[in-house]
Amino acid sequence: MGTLNPDLLSKDLHEVMNDAVALKDQYKKQVLLPEVILLALVRRKETAAARLLDTFKSGRGADLDKLDRQTITALETRRDPNGDLDYVAKGNRSVPLSKQTIILIDDALSLANSQDQMRVDTDHMLAVMAESTISTSGLLRQHGITPKAIADVLSDTSQIIRTDGTTKDYVAGAKKGNLRAVYFRENLLRDLINILSQSVNRHVILVGPDGVGKRTLAYSLALMMSEGKGPKNLRNLVQVDETALLDSDQKAIRAGLSQAAGGILFIPHIHRFFGGPIKAEFAKATPMIQKAFLANDPVMIGTTTEQEYAQRLAGVNAISEHTQILRVPEPSVEETIEILKVMKPHIEADYSLKVAEDALALTARLSKRYMTASPQPRSAEQLLHRAAAMVAMSRNQASAKSEAADDSSLDAEDITLAASQMTGVPVSKLGQDERVRYASMVEHLKERLIGQDQAVLAVSRAIKTARVGLKDPKRPIGAFLFLGPTGVGKTELSVALAEFMFGNEDAMLPLDMSEFKDESSLNRLIGSPSGYVDSEAGGQLTERVRQQPYIIVLFDEVEKAHPRVLDILLQMIEEGRLTDGRGNPTYFSETVIILTSNLGAEYLSIPVVDENVSEQVMEEVRTFFRPEFLNRLDEIIMFNALSDEDLYTILKLLLKKETKLGEERGLNLEFSEAAMRWMLDQNDEPEFGARPLRRIIRRSVREPLADFLLRANPPAGTLVRIDANETGLHFAANVDGQEIKVAMD
Repeated sequence: MGTLNPDLLSKDLHEVMNDAVALKDQYKKQVLLPEVILLALVRRKETAAARLLDTFKSGRGADLDKLDRQTITALETRRDPNGDLDYVAKGNRSVPLSKQTIILIDDALSLANSQDQMRVDTDHMLAVMAESTISTSGLLRQHGITPKAIADVLSDTSQIIRTDGTTKDYVAGAKKGNLRAVYFRENLLRDLINILSQSVNRHVILVGPDGVGKRTLAYSLALMMSEGKGPKNLRNLVQVDETALLDSDQKAIRAGLSQAAGGILFIPHIHRFFGGPIKAEFAKATPMIQKAFLANDPVMIGTTTEQEYAQRLAGVNAISEHTQILRVPEPSVEETIEILKVMKPHIEADYSLKVAEDALALTARLSKRYMTASPQPRSAEQLLHRAAAMVAMSRNQASAKSEAADDSSLDAEDITLAASQMTGVPVSKLGQDERVRYASMVEHLKERLIGQDQAVLAVSRAIKTARVGLKDPKRPIGAFLFLGPTGVGKTELSVALAEFMFGNEDAMLPLDMSEFKDESSLNRLIGSPSGYVDSEAGGQLTERVRQQPYIIVLFDEVEKAHPRVLDILLQMIEEGRLTDGRGNPTYFSETVIILTSNLGAEYLSIPVVDENVSEQVMEEVRTFFRPEFLNRLDEIIMFNALSDEDLYTILKLLLKKETKLGEERGLNLEFSEAAMRWMLDQNDEPEFGARPLRRIIRRSVREPLADFLLRANPPAGTLVRIDANETGLHFAANVDGQEIKVAMD
């Protein structure tokens, strides 16, 4: 069993962890659970997490006393296996951590490292606890404490070490060697310096998506100023500490303006001081910020996103008339590689390992390709930190177990494994040449989908075309309309695609459009606007795709949805993005969109669909859907009815699954030809395709088999033969040398 490196945790977090140990003992838990740590965070005062929680209490009505009680109730029944890693508490006591707690600490460490912070602090722990993958998320979400709500008061990809003071002068810090900034975008830096060198109208708003490096640009400016290469007559670059803002925004801004005199006051997320669709977070300090933009000293630099600028800042005269906009786009893969090269020595020093050169290029490519929820360079930095933390932890665990721990290098294999953990895309998929894998796509899908060769060919052709780059990179990989009667394989093809493309059948989001008949149901898809009930919960569609961008989205029976839902689908297919109720974009460039419909199903109840039938079906389709919608689809695919031979083949595939289930329980199942033909004869609903076959197997095989096994009690390895005659199915097995036969009613 290994020991958690104590240097990974801040002083405050160590105090919280020791509190948690005492609570663990109080509630008689065997391991240190996330719920115990949350309870300690709620009760411990004067920490960064405590200040965050107090903000939620005073500003958003969070009931911390109720959260305390709910956490106690949750931990009383909570169980989690030992994670084979100990925390060394006061008195040199080794306390085992649960598996979830290890994941919690690992993710918090990745968050801290992505902000260039050397240790995990209490606010990092609280932020990760709100993530859906951690068992504490449900408790926090009940009180509005979500990742989005926390994000504004946490540093994003900051390249500096946190301090506890009210303000921080980064020029002074750079002179002391305490600033890690990079000159990775010289053109932007030059443009910024040119604006700041003007005599008037030199306030700047850096506009771009979160994570593209707006802060890094400002810190690079500070580094150049420390070297005498920055704008003339500007002596410092000051930023107000986030915790000071939480304590008193007026006091903090007043201190920042005073300290920045003769230089620059840098304010990340400047939109927080201005209202719009939602109330300004730091409204009390707003007048001081506005006056600062009207003056010329200090120079103001703020950061925001395009959306926040349009909603909150564009209409403010002090901003629109006295600032210049400098847009910061996402860097290219090549630029990201250069950023990572600058980060490389810091990663090596922080984690005591050697980073291979080819790992950097792979980091940039994989993060760009598979981590689309965050832009470059943030996604690349997060991936590199995750891989480094994974290698370091593995080495530390090996060392604690007195095993060989000579793995001090981070290579391409480590990057691939970390990317798989972060995205859910299997390692085999990440490491495989897509052109080679997709060459066998048709054969793979045909193994699962019987009797629909034309559908398989059409889908495969469209997806392979997209995968070799012959599509708009912003649009979904493919957008298809599946037409046909029920039970012919429309959903099965969707599931098969999820397994082939993303390595998991669960990589599919099925949405029953009959549940979205009303206009109000639109909010369930994309989330309610800020300020409305359940606005923090997000939409069923947008939130899932944001968390899992590699997914098949299945809109079942789409013709039953409200027309406004179709408008949303049109935007999603055409632009490859949707903006949810809270104003956050969700990108669909790595999804496959599948719409199913029963329109014209009465014409498709034949094994072979000819041109006349196709035209009859399309006439109904064109009557229902607008031309602009149909023109955005990659393929409209018609599924024909299944023949008797198709149903026989499908039955054999389904029985193979039953055989595998039997093997997992130590039994060998053997189905005779007569048994299979008897089951086919029980299908009295051929209009429902293959769907009744599953019900027949459950009723005539699975349930009677369970009864037979209870009666016969065969040992592991027993061969159970299933046969049939005119009276029905018969089950037979040789148990202890005696042939046992049972006929089932």
